[in-house]
Amino acid sequence: MAEATSGAPGLRILLHHHSKDRSPLPVSSHADRDRIIGVFTDVLMKDEPPENFALRAVQEAIKPQKQTVLVLDENQSLENALRTLLQELVSSAVQSGQRMMQRSQNGGQIPHLLDIVLYLCERGHVEGGMIFQLLEDLTEMSTIKDCKEVFAYIESKQDILGKQELFGRGKLVMLRTCNQLLRRLSKANDVVLCGRILMFLAHFFPLSERSAVNIKGVFNTSNETKYEKEASEGVPIDFKFYKTLWSLQEHFSNPAQTTLSQPKWQKFAGNLAVVLDTFEAQPLTEDEGKANNLEQEEEATFSIKYLTSSNLMGLELKDPSFRRHVLLQCLILFDYLKAPGKSEKDSPSESMKEEIKLCEERVKRLLEIIPPKGKEFLQSIEHILERERNWVWWKRDGCLPFEKQPTEKKAIQDGVRKRKPRWRLGNKELSQLWKWSDQNPNALTDPERVSMPSINEYWKPLAEDMDPASGIEAEYHHKNNRVYCWKGLRFAARQDLESFCRYSDLGIGIEGVVPPELLPSDVRAKLHARTTEKNKRAKREETKGPTIQPEEAQVATPIEADGGGSAGDLEEGEALMDSDPTELQKQSPPEVESRQEAETELEANIKVEVV
Repeated sequence: MAEATSGAPGLRILLHHHSKDRSPLPVSSHADRDRIIGVFTDVLMKDEPPENFALRAVQEAIKPQKQTVLVLDENQSLENALRTLLQELVSSAVQSGQRMMQRSQNGGQIPHLLDIVLYLCERGHVEGGMIFQLLEDLTEMSTIKDCKEVFAYIESKQDILGKQELFGRGKLVMLRTCNQLLRRLSKANDVVLCGRILMFLAHFFPLSERSAVNIKGVFNTSNETKYEKEASEGVPIDFKFYKTLWSLQEHFSNPAQTTLSQPKWQKFAGNLAVVLDTFEAQPLTEDEGKANNLEQEEEATFSIKYLTSSNLMGLELKDPSFRRHVLLQCLILFDYLKAPGKSEKDSPSESMKEEIKLCEERVKRLLEIIPPKGKEFLQSIEHILERERNWVWWKRDGCLPFEKQPTEKKAIQDGVRKRKPRWRLGNKELSQLWKWSDQNPNALTDPERVSMPSINEYWKPLAEDMDPASGIEAEYHHKNNRVYCWKGLRFAARQDLESFCRYSDLGIGIEGVVPPELLPSDVRAKLHARTTEKNKRAKREETKGPTIQPEEAQVATPIEADGGGSAGDLEEGEALMDSDPTELQKQSPPEVESRQEAETELEANIKVEVV
């Protein structure tokens, strides 16, 4: 539509022809249409809210079969008459030089007409898609300047238009209206209005709307990256590597073509190997990463399209953001190639899958070593790609809606008590178990129904808690769970009595019951050291604790007096008994044999004196 001022005669002629081209469908008679238009023309002069007269005007104009709801033919007659009235109001506003969406008594009756129709659609008196049809006609008959005001009206009524009873009837008409308006707008001069339209569509349509997602997975092949094909004089870089690097963008822009042709995949794999080898041979240092790091958040999130001049190749290779962009594109391409749900024709071959796996591992290693914060960046990218795979599955399943309608609780009438259900065995769980046993009589005799774990399987979680390398905090150890410890002692008492005895003998608690083979070597050594120290302490207390009785003293006196067994020999024997077995092993063999002979001689002397 040609743009012109509101008072230009050319615009009036154009609107006149447009009204002829878009003549509404014929109603039952011209007299009926004129009567409906006359009723609503009189109604538009009233400065009152629509709820005071809208329904009464419809009943007067249509004389419906039902008092509050119109049938199909009546809706069609009313819609055609209102569309004709809207065209007349637009022509009148253009001829008089007034703004179409201006609200006043002398003019600007279009907003009032839209309010009346919107009220009737919201209340269900007329068909819900009628208001959307009028808005589409209005945007097509308006100039770009007037379309801004029309769209402002649509934005103000977004909550009402988005209600379920209206949205289902007019969502496709609204989508068509916005798309047609976007085609008319200039991307350079009407950027704000284009953004408002896109934001409105994003809020108006739900997240699960199929028309808002790329179901077929079409790629934006128009985003072409142009680079130099021939080397210029005085370029200090390897021009062959320059062409190899930027040629990857042809595969990134359309990954489907790469997998369909085996020669294209071989070319891509070879070029990518050259780029990865170069990145690995020239790693970035921490100083280079800090020098090129974007400090400001706005700059870090800015969408960058790098320049492809060969003179900048050396600087771009030292930029960590540039390397991350290239490697991230590789991961996105690999993720697309591995995406589930593809047909056998589109899926990569087995050899191609192996190459993809190897290249993906190399790319992730490079991303991890690029400063700054390479590991954190890689973890964020992996999380984003995982979410993207979930979106792919959602599209493959048909874009099922996310929203779940709340369950409505039925109101209980006053004075009516709800009867509790009666169960065969007292409660629901026991009755269900009994029912299952009737349906499956072998369930109780199944050997896999009840299985008792072995000692090693049961104590394995506690053994992992005792290992310092696992890093489990003390408050989360299984030894703090009394039920777990009690069950473990029952298993040990039935299956491993030796370990059960260690619970009380060693005095180190439940950790002493854990089989030693489950523990790491360092933990086992510490536990053995604690056990040895406790045994030595117990022996010292036994030797020092009890006092010698008079009878024992009389028997011991001759021994001390006898020259055959001196007190020094007795002390030597006691020291030998109290010594640690590990210390005996450390001593030399002659020394051990001499001590054993002394101990044997001492015991023989004691027996002789007692006799």
